[in-house]
Amino acid sequence: MRKILTVLAALASLSLTNCGYNAIQSEDEQIKGNWSEVVNQYQRRADLVPNLVNSVKGFAQQEKDVLLGVTNARAKVGSIQATPEVLNDPAAFQKFQAAQGELSGALSRLLVVTENYPQLKSDALFKDLMSQLEGTENRITVARNRYIKAVQEYNVTIRSFPSNLTAMMFGYKEKPNFSVDNEKEISTAPKVDFNPAPAPSK
Repeated sequence: MRKILTVLAALASLSLTNCGYNAIQSEDEQIKGNWSEVVNQYQRRADLVPNLVNSVKGFAQQEKDVLLGVTNARAKVGSIQATPEVLNDPAAFQKFQAAQGELSGALSRLLVVTENYPQLKSDALFKDLMSQLEGTENRITVARNRYIKAVQEYNVTIRSFPSNLTAMMFGYKEKPNFSVDNEKEISTAPKVDFNPAPAPSK
């Protein structure tokens, strides 16, 4: 009896392997891990925003609209729960992506404004914050690319025969991915010229 059970278990294991079940499980876990890293890096960026806004405010308080835009965009990002469940909800994923895109745009507008304040660009705290922001944007790009690749592999697996039958049987569906419309823009980390602009000649 024990031998029969062993043989059945082996056949079941072999069947699951050949039908793609194990591959789907492995790739699904890889996606979750990569998603966690994406969220961590986006959170790292969000955590920098209050200090960055305060730093700019000290030199450019009159830029209220731009500062408010960054603050509001950061608040919207914080209101979205980026749980793994988001990966199975295209609408929620799109909402997450839109909020992060809005914050990216707000930060870009803030950096444009800082070009008008040489004293701000030469401030040690601002320089440090900008260095952290640039490094974080680079890490976001790396994390996003890993996530994009993992989702592409997973989506191909669950569409391919015979693993597509397994996916249907166990309810695995395609996962949403980051759109490539603004990928080039997002992949470019923000840069600030720390050399103060020369004073206008009299």
